[in-house]
Amino acid sequence: MIGLISATAAGAAARDRLAAAWPDRARVYDGPVGDAVRRAFAECEQLVCFLATGAVVRLVAPLLSDKASDAGVVCVDEAGRFAVPLVGGHAGGANELAREVGELLGAVPVVTTATDAVGIPGLDTLGLPVEGDVAGVTRALLDGEPVALDAEVAWPLPPVPFAERGAHTVRVTDRAVEPADREVLLRPPSLVVGVGASRGAPVAEVLDVIQGALRDAGLSPRSIAELATVEAKGDEPGIVEAAVRLGVPLVTYSAEELAAVEVPNPSAAPLAAVGTPSVAEAAALVRGGELLVPKRKSAGVPATATCAVVRRPGRGRLAVVGLGPGARDLLTPRAKAELRRASVLVGLDQYVDQIRDLLRPGTRVLESGLGAEEERARTAVAEARRGHAVALIGSGDAGVYAMASPALAEASDDIDVVGVPGVTAALAAAAILGAPLGHDHVSISLSDLHTPWEVIERRVRAAAEADLVVTFYNPRSRGRDWQLPKALALLAGHREPTTPVGVVRNASRPDGTARVTTLALLDPATVDMMTVVTVGNTATRDIAGRMVTPRGYRWQEEPK
Repeated sequence: MIGLISATAAGAAARDRLAAAWPDRARVYDGPVGDAVRRAFAECEQLVCFLATGAVVRLVAPLLSDKASDAGVVCVDEAGRFAVPLVGGHAGGANELAREVGELLGAVPVVTTATDAVGIPGLDTLGLPVEGDVAGVTRALLDGEPVALDAEVAWPLPPVPFAERGAHTVRVTDRAVEPADREVLLRPPSLVVGVGASRGAPVAEVLDVIQGALRDAGLSPRSIAELATVEAKGDEPGIVEAAVRLGVPLVTYSAEELAAVEVPNPSAAPLAAVGTPSVAEAAALVRGGELLVPKRKSAGVPATATCAVVRRPGRGRLAVVGLGPGARDLLTPRAKAELRRASVLVGLDQYVDQIRDLLRPGTRVLESGLGAEEERARTAVAEARRGHAVALIGSGDAGVYAMASPALAEASDDIDVVGVPGVTAALAAAAILGAPLGHDHVSISLSDLHTPWEVIERRVRAAAEADLVVTFYNPRSRGRDWQLPKALALLAGHREPTTPVGVVRNASRPDGTARVTTLALLDPATVDMMTVVTVGNTATRDIAGRMVTPRGYRWQEEPK
């Protein structure tokens, strides 16, 4: 919950705007300011105070106890010009909260945390438990000193400017080791603990067998990703409470799924009880991985719990990102976030140049020229399979005549794939032209590089007969100058010569141009590969120079 506190009418107005924007996240604290801050600090994870920073410093100073648990506090001035994270920039989420406040109020977030200021992610913000000399290693990164990455467990991380060697080290490990001097340990959630239990097994016995297995194998409990068991034991109190105390989710699988898993130690007892010859080992292994601890029984007499431990490999992450038509303000916030999250960026060189300034230091860029789409797709998938966080970029929407299709054709279920939508060229052009896509419409690429012309022609003819608005991508190049005239002729067989046609080149870019003409007057020689051509249907009209297709065919009568 976010506590909102103000002292004046101006502050209250801005406070109420946040409260309206966050109805389920925010709570307004009224009354004397000092009391309000104290109550909010005790009851909320974050605070936004419309007060002077000096006043907030004095009010929250006696309340602070530990940076890992203190509420994040953001100060906003009375005029709503600046949002200043005061306390808990990372752990309390104040830096990100200041950015959110800035977007809602039009305020400038003033982030002074050193790592955020230079674009390096804080080691305590990577989403993994962290131990060791966080301050010292972070300072080394900020000072440009070489910091080595020792990844005992491959895990996708955001870009950090690591070196091959260095006096400081970041070690990614699930081993139960203590950090050395000038070392930070990152604990990946790589361990899955399969658990079986008799009815009524006490939680102490379940925890004891789990902790003993991890201790004897030299594994850290901070790397447990989940407990796993059979569905029939999903409500067993001892297992449920063990997951709660360990702070991990409990995942269940059907007996049929577990029975299909090959295990080293099957048994007749669980087969008779729950329908599978293995619970602990099978539940740990069902999604693959390396069996580190085979089935182990608890020390009770008789034993009432079993466990097994598996290390699952880190799954790489491939984000297929649409950059939009070119204008920076049409690049979505989600796309920006994925670009900053990726440790590897793959893309066409000219698209990389558009967003290079948004990348974090340490991002590895793999760029290539025109015509290498399939190679880029294979490269991106291969990098994700190596355990990296990868962004594969394309213009417009990555799923529309762009990189998503070849990438997903290469990808299998051994990596995570995320699609990030972007504003397509057709939509950017339509917004400039007016409202040409107000009714049913279709996009057709006239490039016969990958599709035979006979197929393209059949699609154009079908669109013409169906009276669909048509947007042509890749309409004409120096080596393909006859396809557009042919497609226009097919449409002309079903539409009047006065049918509006929109021609937009470099939509949304500074050198962009747009015009509305007609099917009869369009000169194909004025069109190139940077152009989108939108041909209206029989209901489309030119109204005040704008191309408009009504939502229905009942067009209003023109005034006499």
